[in-house]
Amino acid sequence: MASANVIELAQTGKRDELRELERKYQARWAEERLFEIAAPTPEDLAGLSKAEIQEKFPKWFGTFPFPYTNGSLHLGHAFTISKIEFAAGFNRMVGKRVLFPHGFHCTGMPIKAASDKIIREIEMFGEDFEKFVPDAEPAPATTSDAPAKAADKAKKGKVAAKATGLQYQFQIIESMGVPRNEIKKFADPYFWLKYYPPICIEDNKLFGSRIDWRRSFITTDANPYYDSFVRWQMKRLYKLGKIKFGERYTVYSPKDGQPCMDHDRSEGEALGPTEYTGIKMEVAQWSPEAAKAIEGKVGGRKVYFVAATLRPETMYGQTNCFVGTAIKYGVFAINDKEAYVCTHRAVRNMAFQGITAVRGQIDQLLEVDGTALVGTKIKAPFSVNPEVYVLPMENVLPGKGTGVVTCVPSDSPDDFQTITDLKKKPEFYKIDPSWVAFEPVPVLSTPTYGEMSAPALVKQLKIQSQKDTKQLAEAKELAYKEGFYNGTMSIGEFKGLPVQEAKPRVRERLIEAGLAFAYAEPEGLIVSRSSDECVIALMDQWYLDYGEPSWRAQAEKLVAKMETYNSETRNAFEGVLAWLNKWACARTYGLGSKLPWDPQFLVESLSDSTIYMSYYTVSHLLHSKLDGSEPGPLGVTADQMTDEVWDYVLNDGPWPEPAPLPKEKADAMRHEFEYFYPFDVRSSGKDLIPNHLTFCVYNHAALFPEEKWPLSMRTNGHLMVNGQKMSKSKGNSMTMRQCIEKFGADATRLCLADAGDGIEDANFDEKTANANILRLHTLIGWCDEIIQSKPNLRQGAKNYHDIVFEHEVNNLIAKTKQFYADMQYKDALKYGFYELQSTRDWYREVTADVSMHADLAEWWIRTATLLAAPIAPHFSEHVWSSILKEPKSVQLAQWPALSAPVDQTILDSAEYMRGTIKTMRDAELSLLKKMNKGKQGQATYDPKKPRAVRIYVTTAFPEWQDQCVQTVKEAYSAEHDKVDDQKVRELLTARGLIKDKRAMPFVQAFKKRISQFGAQTAFNRTVPFSEVKVLHEILPYLKRTLTLQDAEVLLVDDAKRKDLSAITKTLIETAEPGNPAFEYYNV
Repeated sequence: MASANVIELAQTGKRDELRELERKYQARWAEERLFEIAAPTPEDLAGLSKAEIQEKFPKWFGTFPFPYTNGSLHLGHAFTISKIEFAAGFNRMVGKRVLFPHGFHCTGMPIKAASDKIIREIEMFGEDFEKFVPDAEPAPATTSDAPAKAADKAKKGKVAAKATGLQYQFQIIESMGVPRNEIKKFADPYFWLKYYPPICIEDNKLFGSRIDWRRSFITTDANPYYDSFVRWQMKRLYKLGKIKFGERYTVYSPKDGQPCMDHDRSEGEALGPTEYTGIKMEVAQWSPEAAKAIEGKVGGRKVYFVAATLRPETMYGQTNCFVGTAIKYGVFAINDKEAYVCTHRAVRNMAFQGITAVRGQIDQLLEVDGTALVGTKIKAPFSVNPEVYVLPMENVLPGKGTGVVTCVPSDSPDDFQTITDLKKKPEFYKIDPSWVAFEPVPVLSTPTYGEMSAPALVKQLKIQSQKDTKQLAEAKELAYKEGFYNGTMSIGEFKGLPVQEAKPRVRERLIEAGLAFAYAEPEGLIVSRSSDECVIALMDQWYLDYGEPSWRAQAEKLVAKMETYNSETRNAFEGVLAWLNKWACARTYGLGSKLPWDPQFLVESLSDSTIYMSYYTVSHLLHSKLDGSEPGPLGVTADQMTDEVWDYVLNDGPWPEPAPLPKEKADAMRHEFEYFYPFDVRSSGKDLIPNHLTFCVYNHAALFPEEKWPLSMRTNGHLMVNGQKMSKSKGNSMTMRQCIEKFGADATRLCLADAGDGIEDANFDEKTANANILRLHTLIGWCDEIIQSKPNLRQGAKNYHDIVFEHEVNNLIAKTKQFYADMQYKDALKYGFYELQSTRDWYREVTADVSMHADLAEWWIRTATLLAAPIAPHFSEHVWSSILKEPKSVQLAQWPALSAPVDQTILDSAEYMRGTIKTMRDAELSLLKKMNKGKQGQATYDPKKPRAVRIYVTTAFPEWQDQCVQTVKEAYSAEHDKVDDQKVRELLTARGLIKDKRAMPFVQAFKKRISQFGAQTAFNRTVPFSEVKVLHEILPYLKRTLTLQDAEVLLVDDAKRKDLSAITKTLIETAEPGNPAFEYYNV
């Protein structure tokens, strides 16, 4: 736990006080039903255009991906929810009708798989698992046919990691706080749907979420209303030709007996099939060791080494093939006539692609070590060398391809380097030198590397051996890209053709000749939630035709119009649209809605959750319970929600005759949808861009007109805790409720706002959350004290510091509002909470001798309360209702208006004032440090004795500076926004300044100022306020805080007329407009 810097709270009194206030105000908000929102009445909207409606009755509709209901919400959920939650609070304050709903996703296989595990574990250990003995339990049953290694590999996935050593499902549920005697109920998958949603609702209420809970629902056919909605959606897509049926590659779990989509996986989300060409290399003569092992075991079958290649066009250049010496290979019977040499993992994929005789069955004739296969002579399809040898290779990966690798040393840097190593040390590698006697064969020609790409790149990148894996990976990528995009075939039937055109033709010829076959496998390790290592299966299935050109064009148009808040998110969407292809939308196992026209299938979980945001607009009218077991206020039954009615409500379809329900009820639903849709923003983790969010884009593009397309989507990174990834083993994994119980809701919310807003990973720092407890508690106490003592504060006209304070607060109000509008909560918090308090602290300090102005002190409290309300609503409610005694909830308050237009001159004068004070204070501190070290040198005064200060102000810059500025101005081109450095040197030389050591550094600094503030501001060097006036205002504060006997402000011109010491004269010359000189002296 120490590794994650998890903190323990030593004292919890202040936190407990804040939590008590939070519960009090949460109860009030619920009682007043403040977050239940509806569209304006039809009478309110009568005669108004859509633009007029939005102007008179503006709305904001925000959503986030509904969570899966197989456990409590964790802190990462809270982080994503917070983005919508803060926006909901802000948009309420700017006068919009805010709709923030929250549903529950139950579709898919995780719940069903977990409930099936409970059933098996009850059979093993008894109804209450009373027969379970820790560390002595039998291994759970498995239906996987993979060897032990594959099963072990699967256990290393996210399921095992999240379980932190808990082997059984009942242990995982027990670790979530469920009593053991209750766990048997989880054997019913539908029990999960009743158990976890109420917990999630309570978590959100404790967080202070502004959610309209009337609109919540669960998915699957357990909710007949949502079920009818999904069936309508799927039928519409089917009628539009977006759903098709056919044979295609898909990720498949043999154990579960069905496709394994992203949300069904514990490992390997967003991974799909990689399609190869399986090259069949017939054995011409076995090596002696292999011949001995194989004798009498293959039943007269022809045996082929099978290599998986992405480069069939290069087969003309084969000089041998490789096997891994540390890999175990199998000889597998494919049918009565053929057997293949490859890994078990590869043949397991083949068994589901129609390659083996019986689907799903693997017939292993024998197992053989890779070392035994070295020296076998094989036939090389299409190669210039008809027969080549099997050789050893160090870098063959057992988890990729078939474990057999073709060798084309002219085109593959790995192959070329391995052959080079083998030729150098044949004895070391235990091979016959004649096996590597074949020279590289030119296969294709490229403009950059000629006909021998691999040798050229190995030389260029200075690769010395097979162990230079990093350089070899770079060389491989360069060779492949150059060859594919710019290469021309140098050999074979398609000589002279571009590689891009020749590649599919060569593949076709190989397959036609019976020398190759189509083969696919997962592009990385994919593990199902049932802990099964998945394969790629070729199967007939229903699929959504994502990637179809016309549909993709619509999706790209939607993304182009949609706000994404940052370029990284937009680029990610565009990247996914470029590769996303057909997506299996049906399965046979799990929970969900049945496919209407083929009810043996269920709609998979990423396909029934693409347009449900539209369902939020009507759900509160349809049903009054999450599962739809009780009708809503309209009294509509689920069977009355026919396809025609859904068309009418959500798609401007014709009213059906005869109608299953009164038209005015459908009109009420249609009215809500038309007002609230489209949603204004969807906030999500960035990991959902490759699937859910892009599917949402595609489905909206297909099913809704453009005016109903999503307006914006924002994405965030993952949430770390204390700078490390959340992990139970590190002790820094927290549920949403655990965090609220530890720090309170507002301290948690402040920390989430401070965690970050970009697409990069954010960080929840527990020390910050803990500090927020004290900050909130202290601020509440201060606000209460100021309101109680208001009669004792200064009244009457405002002084200079009052005016500065008012303008600075107004400036922070305006800045904070813009950051909230841009969903930049870290900056909103910085300016609207932290800097607002810093501004108050300075005002309180600088007016300590006369006290703060009573009206401004109360105005600041009101402002601070409102600016914090979106992020810390419980704190704001307490100050607003209990301290300021406002009768209505802060949730109904409006964003504060500026008390006066912000005057930049006054802000500049305040910065000048504080900057001057800091410079003067730092100078004296520096002298004191030097004195303590005995290094004060020729100090002009003793800071430990009574002293005073003179401040020298000038309205003119030194003449040499003016000449330098004029030089830059003459060399500056407004058209190109650039300074001609050559011209600057020429002008400085002409004016005799080139040898002045001060000139060039000043010019460089001035050029930097141009780039920072723009030419107009830089060249205008006048100070827009009276320095003398500002300094006179600050003299009482200076004398008080620096314990000075006296302080005076002098104009440089006046001072020069006096009899001055040489040191003072030199010091006065350093004064510039906006940067006065000062001189301490003892009195």
